[in-house]
Amino acid sequence: MPFDVARVRGLTPAIGDGWVHLDAPGGTQCPEQVALTMGTAVRAPISPPGAAFPASQRAEVIEDAARQAVADLVGGDPRGVVLGPGREVMIGRLAEAVADRWQLGDQIVLSRLDDVANIAPWRRVAEQRGVGVRWAEIEIETCELPEWQYDELLRGPARVVAVTAGSEHVGTRPRIDRIAERARRAGALMVVDGFAAAACGRVRMDDLGADVLVLSSASWGGPQTGVLVFRDPTLLDRLPSCSLDPLAIGPGRLEVGPHSYPLLAGLVASIDYLSTLDDAAQGERPQRLDTSMRSVGEYQSELLGRLIYELRFVPRIQIVGTPDENGIPAIAFTHETRKAQDVATHLADRGVCAVADLGDHGVLEHLGTGEVGGVVKVGLAHYSTTSEIDQLARALTDLI
Repeated sequence: MPFDVARVRGLTPAIGDGWVHLDAPGGTQCPEQVALTMGTAVRAPISPPGAAFPASQRAEVIEDAARQAVADLVGGDPRGVVLGPGREVMIGRLAEAVADRWQLGDQIVLSRLDDVANIAPWRRVAEQRGVGVRWAEIEIETCELPEWQYDELLRGPARVVAVTAGSEHVGTRPRIDRIAERARRAGALMVVDGFAAAACGRVRMDDLGADVLVLSSASWGGPQTGVLVFRDPTLLDRLPSCSLDPLAIGPGRLEVGPHSYPLLAGLVASIDYLSTLDDAAQGERPQRLDTSMRSVGEYQSELLGRLIYELRFVPRIQIVGTPDENGIPAIAFTHETRKAQDVATHLADRGVCAVADLGDHGVLEHLGTGEVGGVVKVGLAHYSTTSEIDQLARALTDLI
């Protein structure tokens, strides 16, 4: 059965505002059932867990449900799911915790492909601990991240490999499984940022080979919540705790203060929503997610191929890298005579949402895009359509 994008669009009222929303996968619009679930949770009595009355028990149920839902999404263990306020915060907590055992002479390996969210926390703790940072470089022309270079990068006492499963800026999707195999042989902790990849297809812990997978439900239409998924839940009890509870165990050791339970309820609803995106999805939630996210991935691959084709025929537009339809559905491009902000404003005047990036951080800084006035970034969501891509192409063609 073809992916029914018309039905899917009907589940997300926010995209009915008359605008063409091509500002994903930096974050997608919230489905109606997620908004309703959070609203219901806000109105219901909730108290900190651990007490005998219903308001406290409700919090426990929501928390457990959130861990199980995330585990179902990525094939993880709910005992290894750490919940928190955002991707950047969660990576920072993880970096602080694992750095506790680092010593002078140790090394960590970062990637030029990554967003600053998966770079800055690691660089900060490395500087504090006197630990060296090695860089996996990208090919400037293609924006690919060759996995063979990790053979050299992982020689010596490497403690962590941090890398993205897919760039939300240039769309590159590296071979994480091959990098993970090298990290495992070197005894390094493999930390994978799944922010963009989890929103556009099936993402499984076993397939990636990740020791820790970082997620943010905002990327697929959920609330601003961050998640760490540990392949081995027992690792959590071997890390130093940052919890306010001195008796915290398991995921609670990396969770600070009380949760926002309406947001956790929204997280659960957003994963349930993903499991319904294909009408043919049946069975328990993990099986429904598998079917639905495969369909999402196939649909977005088709859209991405159409977007690449259209942009290559627009005068004065230069695509950054060499994206293909198997990548993350996100593209950055420059204009020969206009700065990125001018192009983004032109698109906004024609009802198209696109993001101007000055290229002053992360992979775009490394590519030197700031020297040409920045880039315009467009990203496709599971509710995007071919007609919206055509509208973007027409608007860009009109730019003189």
